[in-house]
Amino acid sequence: MEEKHVIWFDELELKDIPQVGGKNASLGEMRRELRPKGVSIPDGFAVTAHAYQYLLKSAGVSDQIHQILSDLDTHDMQNLSSRGKQIRSLIYNIEFPEDLKTAVIESYKKLCDEYGENTDVAVRSSATAEDLPDASFAGQQETYLNIRGNDALIDACRKCFASLFTDRAISYRVDKGFDHMSVSLSIGVQKMVRSDVGASGVIFSIDTESGFKNAILVTAAHGLGETVVQGIVNPDEYYVFKPTLKEGFKPILQKKLGSKEIKMIYATGTEKPTEIVPTVQEERECFCISEEEVLTLARWTAIIEDHYSQQAGYYKPMDIEWGKDGITGDLFILQARPETVESQKDASVLESYVLLEQGTPVVTGTSVGSKIGSGKVNIIESVEDIRNFKKGEVLVTDMTDPDWEPVMKIAAAIVTNKGGRTCHAAIVSRELGVPCIVGSGDATEKMVGVSEATVSCAEGEVGNVYSGLLKYEVQRVNVQNIQRPKTKIMLNVGSPDNAFSLAAIPNDGVGLARLEFIINNFISIHPLALIHFDRVTDEATRKEIERRTKGYAQKSDFFVDVLAQGVAKIGAAFYPNDVIVRMSDFKSNEYANLMGGSYFEPKEENPMIGFRGASRYYDEKYRDAFALECEAMKKVRNEMGLTNVKMMIPFCRTVDEGKKVIGVLASKGLVQGENGLEVYMMVEIPSNVILIEEFGKVFDGFSIGSNDLTQLTLGLDRDSAEVAHIFDERNQAVQDLIRTAIAKAKAMGKKIGICGQAPSDYPEFARFLVECGINSISLNADTVIKTTVDLLEMEKNMGIS
Repeated sequence: MEEKHVIWFDELELKDIPQVGGKNASLGEMRRELRPKGVSIPDGFAVTAHAYQYLLKSAGVSDQIHQILSDLDTHDMQNLSSRGKQIRSLIYNIEFPEDLKTAVIESYKKLCDEYGENTDVAVRSSATAEDLPDASFAGQQETYLNIRGNDALIDACRKCFASLFTDRAISYRVDKGFDHMSVSLSIGVQKMVRSDVGASGVIFSIDTESGFKNAILVTAAHGLGETVVQGIVNPDEYYVFKPTLKEGFKPILQKKLGSKEIKMIYATGTEKPTEIVPTVQEERECFCISEEEVLTLARWTAIIEDHYSQQAGYYKPMDIEWGKDGITGDLFILQARPETVESQKDASVLESYVLLEQGTPVVTGTSVGSKIGSGKVNIIESVEDIRNFKKGEVLVTDMTDPDWEPVMKIAAAIVTNKGGRTCHAAIVSRELGVPCIVGSGDATEKMVGVSEATVSCAEGEVGNVYSGLLKYEVQRVNVQNIQRPKTKIMLNVGSPDNAFSLAAIPNDGVGLARLEFIINNFISIHPLALIHFDRVTDEATRKEIERRTKGYAQKSDFFVDVLAQGVAKIGAAFYPNDVIVRMSDFKSNEYANLMGGSYFEPKEENPMIGFRGASRYYDEKYRDAFALECEAMKKVRNEMGLTNVKMMIPFCRTVDEGKKVIGVLASKGLVQGENGLEVYMMVEIPSNVILIEEFGKVFDGFSIGSNDLTQLTLGLDRDSAEVAHIFDERNQAVQDLIRTAIAKAKAMGKKIGICGQAPSDYPEFARFLVECGINSISLNADTVIKTTVDLLEMEKNMGIS
């Protein structure tokens, strides 16, 4: 391509990065290749890297820049700040050569001819070393929004060129080994999408915390997208599952409402082009885009990722910015770049951080990554004070932007008041490998007086900050060469938050996913209190239920949605392997502890053997509540396409009871055999073993619940401390029942597994199960690798191959 000052996006493609930088080349590539596939990208043009070099040459300032950088020390904040300021001032004061100025203004006039006089444009930097697979210069240089008129455009271009020498850009190039003068800057001038009166956000085509490749993370907030990128707003979040999305399903795995307390809009009555204003309560309390719009953005993301992966010849996850025009209602992709953190990790090594001491959290927020860090606490309110930060300290601040990067890279951990998973602090801390908690709300207040702290992102989606230096360890396992034993090793999974991370452990699926965890931790309300809200009379309970279910015309829909999302996230994480979901098995005292539960639950002397499991599902006192569980499962399988999710019925006392439950399922649209639906039964009562052949005529498979089977075989209450010493799954009577159950199930051609801790606690128990020929063993995640290795050795010694 000949050296031009200006090139239109429609003339560009990926190979033009040396001329126009990664951002502009990507925009051109997408307009040329992906618009025909339905992806919308606003029009615009690039001011080239040649134009930047031409500007420096015409002004004769290259030698001066070299001289200023000659004694650069990026570890000395004052030195770095002084050098950057001198170079920026130098470039600010360069007069544009007339031919360059004319080329930019004439191109802008063409945009005005298309969109209207004095049209609004975004002026974005695009470095020639930007958006490489192992380095993202995104955010290192400046972006200017709502620029109108010739003079404002030229001034914004001048500022963009100067921003190649911001402190953070200089520091980043040194870290990545780039020569300052070999990196040039192009500028993208793009028609603005009126997201100032609409919405905008960031999308990742990979889960940013676990590296799970099949999830798309969409974030959204009101107004212009800079608030999301800069991390000054807590946005809405959505997870979408790629494989079934591509098959035409609607797999929104999770929706999380952000606080969205502010938004950036076009300024009125000021010299600045944009301003930040508070959102109104209605904007904060509702999702800012519809589910159909989320799915459209996800489909576009899949198209973009597939295209760039095909171009590269390897899997290439993407980091995408989008906007919704609030005037037309149209969605647009504003830019796309390679994701540069999770995609670069060694997938063959599992690294897990484990906290060895307990504490009470001082502050909580959203985890970024899964590491733990600790050190002296340094609360810094303003970027002007970062010179006071020392290596190895815990940085606590309101929020970060690219100016903070020189100290972020030396922090032991980072905690911010504001931001979501795609904010600046989150993106940079991931790239640096620094544990980070964002969106804490008030860390800068609550951590006053805390001298030392431990920041833990290793406990799930919620990150915890503990006072003091708690002990922790890092466990690393190379899983690349671990073979699969003949006996399937499955996982017990409780929390959907950990599902994507757990899926990286070598496994054959999920043998036990418990609904109780989701109901207890994510819903917290008794299902009948939602169906019969009028029967809840306590005012405080009513207010809390109203708050949690806000936005739902039918309160029971809240239960269905949240339960479906929890199950779907686990189902998606392990897709296409089986995920066996055990329907609710709370005891009456546990149900009573749910919000509003006391109005609907009986008081039983021994709930352990009372109104629980299958007995509830067809009973008039609970049947309506069980129907909500059925609706959730139907949504997961039929709407989201996760047909790998199976159902399992707990504590089914009689064959007749099993038939009644199957009938209830069928009446709710969950018919065995339809759409591949299988219904399993827990084997946890001696009657289940004695009559297993009759139960086998009702159910598709079995899973042994060794805890309940042991207590009912030995006639003890496993919650009683007085008889706890008698409880032992290795008891001969228990093992005889298990052996019988396995033998009879196999003779019927039915799958049978076990979900319990005994096989990992006792190697001899695992050997016993293998000798009996059990199909699968489902374990807690922390014992999977050890038990897999043990079983491989066992099978080898037993001649099983």
